[in-house]
Amino acid sequence: MKQSIKIFFLSVMTLFAVNFATMAQDATEETVAAEVVAVAEEAVEAVAEVATAVEAVATEAEIVEENIDLGETFVNFFESMGLTQMVEDPRYLIMIVIACLLFYLAIVKQFEPLLLLPIAFGMLLTNLPGAGLFHEELFAGGHVHWSEMAGHAGLLDYLYLGVKLGIYPCLIFIGVGSMTDFGPLLANPKSLLLGAAAQIGIFLAFFGARLLGFDAAEAASIGIIGGADGPTAIFLTSQLAPHLLGPIAVAAYSYMALVPVIQPPIMRALTTKEERQIEMKQVRSVSKKEKIVFPIMVTIIISLLLPDAATLIGCLMLGNLMKECGVVDRLTKTVQNELMNICTIFLGITVGATATAGTFLSWGTLGILAMGICAFAFGSAGGVLLAKFMNLFLKNKINPLIGSAGVSAVPMAARVSQKVGQEENPTNYLLMHAMGPNVAGVIGSAVAAGILLSMLG
Repeated sequence: MKQSIKIFFLSVMTLFAVNFATMAQDATEETVAAEVVAVAEEAVEAVAEVATAVEAVATEAEIVEENIDLGETFVNFFESMGLTQMVEDPRYLIMIVIACLLFYLAIVKQFEPLLLLPIAFGMLLTNLPGAGLFHEELFAGGHVHWSEMAGHAGLLDYLYLGVKLGIYPCLIFIGVGSMTDFGPLLANPKSLLLGAAAQIGIFLAFFGARLLGFDAAEAASIGIIGGADGPTAIFLTSQLAPHLLGPIAVAAYSYMALVPVIQPPIMRALTTKEERQIEMKQVRSVSKKEKIVFPIMVTIIISLLLPDAATLIGCLMLGNLMKECGVVDRLTKTVQNELMNICTIFLGITVGATATAGTFLSWGTLGILAMGICAFAFGSAGGVLLAKFMNLFLKNKINPLIGSAGVSAVPMAARVSQKVGQEENPTNYLLMHAMGPNVAGVIGSAVAAGILLSMLG
């Protein structure tokens, strides 16, 4: 601006001087020319003074303008700070404290650290005010709003698509299948009933959640916690009640980690000392052919009877078939390690990201935690009670403690059965017997999820 004013006034002065010089040359008398030159010089000086004054005024105006812009910039910066937003809405601080508590449980107490740690970090990221990493509105109403994704989505929004579309849980199920041995189940097919009985907690919790005011889809998502299978709970919740994904995932994995705390009192309360001392016969060996045929037949039968369970069952049995056939060792190692680990990281972070302050800090979360532990307790009790009932008709008695392993917290629930049994009889080895209902529980929870999905999806 200053440069433009300068050029303008210099141009005016030059034209003024030229005109007067021309007049001086045309004058016939020297005195007139001298006077004209003098007047011209005075005019030039006057114009220069005016130009200097205008330039000073323009400079002052620009300084004032710059000061105003600097002030507005500072105010905008202060308002955009996360600290300012946290003061305005203290719920952010509460969620960060909860995330730090989950860090403590995962790192110090080692409660399911492989998933609880990334879940906690995802919760931390999504509750950093102003970060814009996750936007609930892009998935409002249970649908992906693709038209709004471009230019608005953050990193976690894109990663969350793997949960929303059901990709991560299914890939993890392939890894779970590749690390599961269904031999104990094949050696003792009766244990399949114990695994099925343990799923009663899912349906009892469903009705309990309905009484608390949750709708059918939300109640089903809460009930699946009783299956003690994290990927299954996440898969079903992402389809039926994605807004509850954060609380349900935290509850599911927390209770899975608390199996050694929750189950023993229930097991002791429902069994006598004599029942806990029952020794079971050694299971038969299972041939390789049986182990290969089993995942193929299970996939066909369950998928024909319950098509909605085909996704989870198919992925689980694919991983198991890769392990048992022995001809794709490289693929088996990949799904057991790299694929499983990568999906676990993405699944944990994105599930944690759904635990926003508005969703997590509500009375509904307390209801989810309460019904989740009830579902888990009922499931453990269901397996024990069915084993006691079966003993009324069996010649070779079943130790009821293995019934509690029907929840699919593999292999932790089976280890708890072994530990409680050895407290009463140190020579009693129940681990392999308990693995039968334990792996049956994995199938049972997937089937239960399929039933709920077919009814409510």
